Amino acid sequence: MTEVAVRVDHVTKSFRLYHERNQSLKSAVMRGRRSVHDDFLALDDVTFDVPTGSTFGLIGSNGSGKSTLLKCLANIYHPNGGTITHSGKIAAMLEVGSGFHHELSGRENIFLNGSILGMSKKEVTRKFDEIVDFSGVEQFIDQPVKNYSSGMYVRLGFAIAINVEPDILVVDEVLAVGDAEFQEKCFHKFEDFKRDGKTVILVSHSMDTVKQMCDHAAWLSHGKLISAGEAVPTIKAYMDSLSAG
Repeated sequence: MTEVAVRVDHVTKSFRLYHERNQSLKSAVMRGRRSVHDDFLALDDVTFDVPTGSTFGLIGSNGSGKSTLLKCLANIYHPNGGTITHSGKIAAMLEVGSGFHHELSGRENIFLNGSILGMSKKEVTRKFDEIVDFSGVEQFIDQPVKNYSSGMYVRLGFAIAINVEPDILVVDEVLAVGDAEFQEKCFHKFEDFKRDGKTVILVSHSMDTVKQMCDHAAWLSHGKLISAGEAVPTIKAYMDSLSAG
């Protein structure tokens, strides 16, 4: 039986959408402290398993709940209902430059970001050259990262995340910012992960990227899981739905 790296079990996540942006104290008192809001259901009873050692894609149109689910996986959001369980250490690369301090240099941010992701100073020092080499920003490593392009941000952030040596790597659309050479590097790194029995979960709007990198996928629409399984038939069903629409 296939081992499970991540189990998403009947997960629901909702957000409150408030109608009044600038709520004054007077208006709150007049209203009797009642807030005027709607509940927006971003994830609606989502259940699927991510097999250990797979590269797993989350696909769907904008607003389908993919990024919300990734943030639940990374413990940034907590579900209102259901559970997410995982086997092993998770590292997440969700936003361009997340965890970076803009005024600090690339060198300083490697140590800062590494510590945020759970690495000791000794570990970061040992892997420093490998991180810089993978990122390709050695020429600018002592420059403040506020001067970096978005592509440089992504490359450096990704290089740090993969060197945490997680069992499960969670990656948002950020790879789209990298150039073709960097994406090829990432593809080979994902292959290495797979060979080592590690798991990658990624969101991408590029179906070519998902086809190339992923062996399994889950398709979300308006917060609901439509299907999950092998990547090729799941992608085909999603693409067919877009053509039909």
